[in-house]
Amino acid sequence: MSVIERQPILQLHGISKHFGAVQALSEIDFEVYAGEVVALVGDNGAGKSTLVKTIAGINIPDSGEIMFESRPVVMHGPRDATRIGIATVYQDLALCDNLDVVGNLFLGREQTEPPLPALNEEHMEKRAIEVLSTLAVKLPSVRTAIASLSGGQRQSTAVARSVMWDAKVVLLDEPTAALGVAQTKQVLELIRRLRDQGLGIVVISHNLADVFEVCDRIVVLRLGRRVSDFRVKDASREQVVAAITGADIGRVPEDDPDAGPGAGASA
Repeated sequence: MSVIERQPILQLHGISKHFGAVQALSEIDFEVYAGEVVALVGDNGAGKSTLVKTIAGINIPDSGEIMFESRPVVMHGPRDATRIGIATVYQDLALCDNLDVVGNLFLGREQTEPPLPALNEEHMEKRAIEVLSTLAVKLPSVRTAIASLSGGQRQSTAVARSVMWDAKVVLLDEPTAALGVAQTKQVLELIRRLRDQGLGIVVISHNLADVFEVCDRIVVLRLGRRVSDFRVKDASREQVVAAITGADIGRVPEDDPDAGPGAGASA
C-alpha cells in the first residue's frame, strides 16, 4: 500500500512582487502544514511583511500560485483570505480601546436578535467565554475594557478574535514585541495551544529566543528571496543568523595557526 504524502495546508509557488523598480519578492516558495509553527525571519527589507501581506490578500502577486488545502486560490483582497480560513494578527493588533473584550471579538460581526436589530449580548458573551476558555486565555472578565488589559492579554484577545471564525492558518506579526517576560510566556503558550488544535501558524519575529522556543521550522528570507529552511531541532542560532546576514560561519580566519589546507573553505 502506498503512503499518502502529507500536503501543506498553505503553499506558495514562485511568488514574485515588485513595487516600481523595487523587486520585493523573487520566486518565493513557502509552505506551512496543519499543526505546525513556522517562523519567518530576515533582516529589515528582506521581504517578510510583503510576503505576509500577499498571503493575507493585501498584496496581489505579479506571478506565482497560492494553494490552500491543495486547491489553487486567487485573492483580490483581505476578505478573500479570511473567507478561505487565513487570519492575520498585525503588530498594532487593531483593537478598540473603548470597547470591552466581547465588543472587540465581534467587531464588524455583531450578532443581532431578530426581529429587532438589537445586539444579542447574551449570545456574544457566551461565545466569547467559550472561545477564550478553549484557548485557555485568562482575563479578568470578557466585559473588561481592552484599554485596561496588559500587553499579553491584548495580544491573546487579538489572536482569539482571529481564530473564532474558523481560521485554519494564523499569521502573527511580531507577537511578542514590547512584551515583558511573563506576557511573552503567555503568548508563546497560546501559540502552542493553537498548534495543538491543528492550526498552521506563521510567526514573523526578530526574537530568535522566542523562535527557537515555540517554532518547528524557520524559513529565512534575504533580499526578497528564500535562502534557507531549518528544522529548529537540527539548527543553531549561529546558523540562522548566518543565513539572515549572508555570513559564512564556516570560514576560518587566515591567521588561525591551526588552519590546515583548505580550512578556509565553506563548511
